[in-house]
Amino acid sequence: MLWFVCFFNYADRQAIFSVFELLKSEMNLSDVQLGIVGASFMWVYAGFGPIAGLIGDRISRKTLIIGGLIFWSLITIATALSTKYSHLVLFRALEGFGEAFYFPASMSMLSAYHEPETRSRAMAIHQSSVYAGTIAGGSLAGVLGQYYGWRSSFYLFGSLGVLLGVLLLLLLREPARAESSETDGDRQKDRLSEAGELPGNSMRRALKNVMSVVAELFANPMVRILTAVFIGANFVAMIFLTWMPSFLYRKFNLSLAMAGVSATAYLQIASVLGVLSGGVLADRLAKASRGGRTITQVIGLALGVPFIFLAGWTISVPVVIVALMGFGYFKGLYDANIWASLHDVVRPERRASAVGFMNSLGWIGGGVAPVAIAAASERFGMSACISANSVIYLLIAALLFLGIRRYMGLSRFSPVSAHVIRTGENIH
Repeated sequence: MLWFVCFFNYADRQAIFSVFELLKSEMNLSDVQLGIVGASFMWVYAGFGPIAGLIGDRISRKTLIIGGLIFWSLITIATALSTKYSHLVLFRALEGFGEAFYFPASMSMLSAYHEPETRSRAMAIHQSSVYAGTIAGGSLAGVLGQYYGWRSSFYLFGSLGVLLGVLLLLLLREPARAESSETDGDRQKDRLSEAGELPGNSMRRALKNVMSVVAELFANPMVRILTAVFIGANFVAMIFLTWMPSFLYRKFNLSLAMAGVSATAYLQIASVLGVLSGGVLADRLAKASRGGRTITQVIGLALGVPFIFLAGWTISVPVVIVALMGFGYFKGLYDANIWASLHDVVRPERRASAVGFMNSLGWIGGGVAPVAIAAASERFGMSACISANSVIYLLIAALLFLGIRRYMGLSRFSPVSAHVIRTGENIH
């Protein structure tokens, strides 16, 4: 059920990029303005990520997931009614607000259903919906845009999302929340002390609790490293998702429909294979090493480097397709374990908050990418800018590897490390 929600989460956000050329022509927009249209979603999405995570640890995850789905689907329909540049920016920002509540709640829900032995595989299967939704959004928007106008795909995806939300009201079930046993007494004391508090005291206590959560999460060195790596990886991914349809349209003279399909289908299909492989590989490595999931991520990042360079450098359509497939596959190895690796190093009752904060910071990096590539390409060209991102992948692969060596080790399981993986206890 969450697979289909995430499918529309990504189809709705991806559709706009395949019709950039139509928007540019109809509204007389520059590349930087188009970049801001893409970034407005990401900036708001990033801004509300921490709030979404904190709320996801406190209220029904089912409510957040379905409420968010229906809200962003209605905004997707509203996007089709845009007639001005300001309308596009506004509706993309509101869509970012609605979608921000999905991942913290859904990843916490999946972790509640799955023990560490199957968590990477479960999240990998869920992650495949990211690629399926991206393919559908990018491909259908390009095809429908060429023949029926850019608004058609927004009506289609928005309407189907609303119908799915209504259906899941009847089908989706809220699982019990996992908690670390050592915190049960403290949590009970907190509930008793909150009874009868004045509103001002309650607000101060809530702020203190938020700051305590932030301090706890980022006192953990692996949380800091995983977050920094995610920022870099998301920056690179957003350049491919935002500008690859226009890049293929302009450099290789593909039709709008073919550019939309080619920019998303090859990369994302390969990512599906990569994410499934990454889930299975990570679960196996995690049984032998505390850093098993993160080792899988390092492999994906390091082996993706040459394909990123090749995607921007080549002047051959078959070669760029190979580059997109190679990048997509190894990106999948990394993506399969984004949240599972994080959940290995934070306590269960902090998982939604951890996802919220990390997702927020990652999308700040992602939000810079569409505008940065548009501005840089005016001086250096789009090809050079795309190839240059291979350096970012190389640096974050090295950072993550060093983090594993320093804070997690590469040794076989000890009783202590097994306890860490089983409970999600912080690594210091």
